[in-house]
Amino acid sequence: MLEKQVNIDQIEVTESGYVQVRQATKIMEDGKEISKTYHRHVLSPGDSLEGQAEKVQRIARAVWTDEVVAAYKVQINAL
Repeated sequence: MLEKQVNIDQIEVTESGYVQVRQATKIMEDGKEISKTYHRHVLSPGDSLEGQAEKVQRIARAVWTDEVVAAYKVQINAL
């Protein structure tokens, strides 16, 4: 029997407040992994968290203080 398992297996936060998310998709056959792929995406301080997994939202809210979001905006506006 084939089974598809999708989960977020890694969340990293950079010093500047970016939240990097890695999602693993495993294909299992009779309980044994036969395939694994990854999808990554990055959230910038202040981005919408709509549609993100709850654990990603909790981490982003904890990290994205008003100071972190303000510093990010200054950095982007300087480009």
